[in-house]
Amino acid sequence: MSGAIAIAILAAALFGAAAPASKLLLSELTPFQLAGLLYLGAALGVTPVAWREGGLRLPSRSDRLNRSRLLGAIIAGGIVGPVLLLFALRTADATSVSLWLNFEVAATALLGVVFFREHLGALGWGGVAAAFAGAAILSLPGGIAGLEAGLLVLLACLCWGLDNHLTALIDGITPSQSTFWKGLAAGVTNLAIGLALDPLAAGLLAVLAALFVGVWAYGASIVLYIRSAQALGATRAQIAFASAPFFGVLLSVLLLGETLAGAHLASGALFIAGLALFALERHAHVHAHEAMEHEHPHRHDDGHHDHDHADLPRGIMHTHRHRHAPMTHAHPHWPDLHHRHNHDH
Repeated sequence: MSGAIAIAILAAALFGAAAPASKLLLSELTPFQLAGLLYLGAALGVTPVAWREGGLRLPSRSDRLNRSRLLGAIIAGGIVGPVLLLFALRTADATSVSLWLNFEVAATALLGVVFFREHLGALGWGGVAAAFAGAAILSLPGGIAGLEAGLLVLLACLCWGLDNHLTALIDGITPSQSTFWKGLAAGVTNLAIGLALDPLAAGLLAVLAALFVGVWAYGASIVLYIRSAQALGATRAQIAFASAPFFGVLLSVLLLGETLAGAHLASGALFIAGLALFALERHAHVHAHEAMEHEHPHRHDDGHHDHDHADLPRGIMHTHRHRHAPMTHAHPHWPDLHHRHNHDH
């Protein structure tokens, strides 16, 4: 568990750098052009990893469910979400946008309850309320422009919340492979739209810089996040990944010279309180697993994978198709690939 949380925090640090870096790049690139280059960079960055994990393959043609999940993740998280965020960055400072991104935790939790059979108790709902309050503190003083920028970021967070759930449920291909296809499809689509709307006015250095940011802030970060989400579940992985906006705030102050106002500090305090409430929530009960067969990264010390491998330590993560026998047990759990069930309480 601690390893999955550490992976999520590393993903957060990389993604947190995206907002201030994108703010600089928007001086030469339009939002669509920049979104396209960022995601093409993501695809480029994960290609070697995806190739080592079995090639650039998609879910099989017969696996319509996972193909639909991947398509939904591409549209919501790769095409719509990034463009909304970059339009917000054109009018708002990177510090505010970075803090608004904390709403992704609440968005993921809300979508999980409504659409993905996740459980949210009193502490979790308190975290959602704190996130809404933190977003309002930053948006309201800015008038109409502040409300518009805040709304764009909140809509982007809803898109990424949906993306988080869909990608956490994809099996049959590895996180690197799904990231490659998301980056390629979203990158080509957004860049094509951007070039159709406006000619490319940026120089070669800006284009290469955008690709570089995409490799690390989107490519490496997405792969690491998917790995943590498949181990922890989308909502709980977001608790650790939610440190990304605070990395963004720090870099915005250090690199862009932006200042922290009282509203930033108050909003940050509310978001931190919300994250603490999410982290304190516990969920455990007797639950049954039906027999199933699927493929995803897993290890043999998690209580759900008891098949044998010669000369493979139980704590090593690996991927292959495997079958689960029916099982009933009780333990603290998260809404990951093995825990999507209804609740009677």
